[in-house]
Amino acid sequence: MADVAEANNQAVKVMTEKSGKYLTFQLDEEEYGIGILKVKEIIGMMPITSVPRTPEFVKGVINLRGKVIPVMDLRLKFSMGEIPYTDRTCIIVVEIDSQDSTVLIGIVVDAVSEVLNINEDEIEEAPTFGSKLDTDYILGMAKMEGGVKILLDIDRVLSAQEIEALDKTT
Repeated sequence: MADVAEANNQAVKVMTEKSGKYLTFQLDEEEYGIGILKVKEIIGMMPITSVPRTPEFVKGVINLRGKVIPVMDLRLKFSMGEIPYTDRTCIIVVEIDSQDSTVLIGIVVDAVSEVLNINEDEIEEAPTFGSKLDTDYILGMAKMEGGVKILLDIDRVLSAQEIEALDKTT
């Protein structure tokens, strides 16, 4: 009986950790969200210096006030296909926890939408699409008026090897 109560407590704790403020943004026709505490800043598009021999989704690096930050295009990471950047395209600078440190990475998104306060009762677990599809990077699905926002665990969007490779570009 105590095991069941402990399991329920763990489930409530996980859901409570998911509730909070999220920066929402668009990729293609879908809405995504990242925990606001992971977001360091939002900047407009700026010149990106390409770095040879990096994965296709890595656009290069930017110089942000004297700090070199790697930039990846989230559309390409999610295999959505590249589109021309518009005046709404921007870079969200996020802090990613890797195995032994934190890394600042810029992610290119189609447009930033808003900051939403999402409650635990509005969040459902990510659906399972079978064992061949990795959805560990999805924190949950936020049920909002008339739609669903995909909440990302930004620390898991990139693998440890990809984070290490990006960190080496700076």
